[in-house]
Amino acid sequence: MTTTPHELIAHYGLEPIPREGGLFRQTWAGPERPDGRPEGSAIVALLTADDFSALHRLPADEIWHFYLGDPLHLLLLAPDGTTRSTVLGPDLRSGQHLQLTVPARTWMGARVAPGGAWTFFGCTMAPGFTYADYEHGNSEELTARYPSEAARITELCRP
Repeated sequence: MTTTPHELIAHYGLEPIPREGGLFRQTWAGPERPDGRPEGSAIVALLTADDFSALHRLPADEIWHFYLGDPLHLLLLAPDGTTRSTVLGPDLRSGQHLQLTVPARTWMGARVAPGGAWTFFGCTMAPGFTYADYEHGNSEELTARYPSEAARITELCRP
């Protein structure tokens, strides 16, 4: 039986991700630490071809997991000034990843692969995510720092 984005939205009760884009639901948060953050957290998320995950960064490693749908193209901008593009998806023979760790303080943004319709994926963090940790990317600042990726940065930023 084929799963559709509408079925995933209904099954998981997905809601819009503030500022970043896409739809999500937190599926787990660990016990609270002395600093108020959870020990860990996990979400499921859905991106469609007409939306994207805006460039953002977090203070801890984030692990992305591919579940269903079309491949997801990620742009990663490292603190040392290097960049890389990678694909989250099921085709391991072509270099796609079922699971990918984005290092702490790395700018990350994602879009469904060209020609694709949607991607259902998950993200896990330890210590867990808090909205206070989320840093939203600024197109002008990121383009100045990573000029070789200016076009993709512009596509993956929102005000």
